[in-house]
Amino acid sequence: MAFVGSLKLFGFLALWLFNLASFSQGKQGYYEFKYPFIKRASSFSTPSSSFSSKGSNNVYDYIIVGGGTAGCPLAATLSQKFRVLVLERGGVPFTNANVSFLQNFHIALADTSPKSASQAFVSTDGVINARARVLGGGTCINAGFYTRASPSFIKTMGWDESIVNESFPWVEKQIVHRPMLAPWQRAFIDSLLDVGMSPFNGFTYDHLYGTKVGGTIFDRFGRRHTAAELLASGDLQKLSVLVYATVQKLVFDTSGRRPKTVGVIFKDENGNLHQALLADKPGSEVILSTGAIGTPQMLLLSGIGPRADLNKMNIPVVLDNRFVGKGMADNPMNSIFVPSNRQEKQSLIQAVGITKLGVYIEASSGFGQSQDSIQCHHGIMSAEIGQLSTIPPKQRTPEAIQAYIKNKKDLPHEAFKGGFILEKIANPLSTGHISLLNTNVDENPSITFNYFSHPRDVERCVDGIRMAAKVAMSKHFMNYTQSDVQTIEKLLNISVKANVNFVPKHTNDTKSLEQFCKDTVITIWHYHGGCHVGKVVDAKYKVLGVNRLRVVDGSIYTESPGTNPQGTVLMMGRYMGVKILRDRLGRAAGV
Repeated sequence: MAFVGSLKLFGFLALWLFNLASFSQGKQGYYEFKYPFIKRASSFSTPSSSFSSKGSNNVYDYIIVGGGTAGCPLAATLSQKFRVLVLERGGVPFTNANVSFLQNFHIALADTSPKSASQAFVSTDGVINARARVLGGGTCINAGFYTRASPSFIKTMGWDESIVNESFPWVEKQIVHRPMLAPWQRAFIDSLLDVGMSPFNGFTYDHLYGTKVGGTIFDRFGRRHTAAELLASGDLQKLSVLVYATVQKLVFDTSGRRPKTVGVIFKDENGNLHQALLADKPGSEVILSTGAIGTPQMLLLSGIGPRADLNKMNIPVVLDNRFVGKGMADNPMNSIFVPSNRQEKQSLIQAVGITKLGVYIEASSGFGQSQDSIQCHHGIMSAEIGQLSTIPPKQRTPEAIQAYIKNKKDLPHEAFKGGFILEKIANPLSTGHISLLNTNVDENPSITFNYFSHPRDVERCVDGIRMAAKVAMSKHFMNYTQSDVQTIEKLLNISVKANVNFVPKHTNDTKSLEQFCKDTVITIWHYHGGCHVGKVVDAKYKVLGVNRLRVVDGSIYTESPGTNPQGTVLMMGRYMGVKILRDRLGRAAGV
């Protein structure tokens, strides 16, 4: 334990020295947020409240709302030729130890403080989920796995393959690494192959059937590299990033035939309001990159959405569009706990089995043995699997929460000694929607995913659980874990009793795989949709019926790309930056 403590102390010291070196750069000798172009929102000087943006120094060619997984590479690319402002509601990841180190992955998710990098939300289905609230977006709080979308996804999106093939490496060279496989992951790979999930494709970013090792945004020291680092590739003279800048709504000029986006109103960290305006030039745009939850919410708050819903909230209707916030989906995940008699090293997703059954099989290990994980007061969060527990709405009482906290705190240290085999449905057919509960952008909207409402999703989950159980019981895992668990029912029984949610258990949970899927569903944060092409945006992701407004994030997706979407979302930010520059400047774009 002393050795582990020394490692943690060394990690924090390394983080402090890393940022101290960053602070010592520049003419003034100190940058509060590592880079000179990142400043607090309160530093912004608001121009006149008039819509006119001629002659003002605080006007921009592009205003990007959301400095996340897509927003950061998009901003860096556009700033090569144009003046860009990024407005991010959260802080920076660089000095946040819970974000920066793999060993603290679960603690970052369990942090429910107002300034946490992770903002928890509970869908109406009863599944607790998370949104990023930090510069770098989801790359700051996810499991780090990096893989590319399948060729069929690229084709479906209608993307230019040559630009795609340039954009992926642009990201990979800067923040992606080859993982150092943990022992649990090696046993997992051998087990996948043992149950017929072949061929073994080795280390690759490509989406290939069989078993493979993917990339990671954690380096060999366990330090996370996020989308925020991609901002350094921009033109630092043309790029401005404001943190703790919470956009309240978009500003429109409605005097013409079509609403025209002219800027945004945002709140700084002190609660003061500011207005940022677009330059009065052809091609200038506000680009929403606030994710599959934030972007539909921002459109609704700004008056773009179903008229009846907007009227209920007393929001002036700018554009009646019944499809905003519709078609939301989240890839349901279920897990099987595998006990081990070894002291497991912490590992997140490093390898994956890509089946032809419409499910993906992944694995994690060691987080249940963390003293922080078991004994710290994490409220209703379930850190044992790096996920968040599920609580049915009617069961979400103070008494139930306190009971959960007590049960979790009283768990013996050995209770989660081992790891998890995870199965995720590739392209769920069950969909839901987003709607406003109020007009406070800081609060979550109502979110419904309707997990397993489509029978085909249940069928695929059953196939996935059977495959995951075979992996867990393979000779390689049995020999590695030195465990005596030998039946599927025993494994499922352990998983049901692992205290990961409050869903009422059924007597047939371990005998009916269909019921097991429904009762133990959790999330892996791959939710998407809400602003689909042809319904909310056009083929270039410009918002239908509105001038100078575009969307670049996962809300445009009808399916989550690859086994894990972050690689494709990062690529899309770069890709769309290149496309916008080429469309606007032609050969002069230089990218």
